[in-house]
Amino acid sequence: MRSMGIVKISVQMHESLRIASHALSRSINAQAEHWMRIGLLAELHPDLDHREICQLLIRAEQAGGLDLDTAVACRSASQLPAVPVTAAASKGLQ
Repeated sequence: MRSMGIVKISVQMHESLRIASHALSRSINAQAEHWMRIGLLAELHPDLDHREICQLLIRAEQAGGLDLDTAVACRSASQLPAVPVTAAASKGLQ
């Protein structure tokens, strides 16, 4: 991963990031990136709910990671690349 600079956020947002990152065992930067990834996919694919976006991210990770360039290029959820899910990982995700 390459550092791309500083993003300025409000004190309140930083505090929310700090709390969430600690609760979810992530760094503050990792938590912010997670929220940005979810938000980007939610804006690009408003037909997907949070659960479906999380399932997409899990499936993509199993297949080697989500290519955000591909996700951005897709115009609908049906155009997202098919990503296989193992039986064990899909338990509870359906």
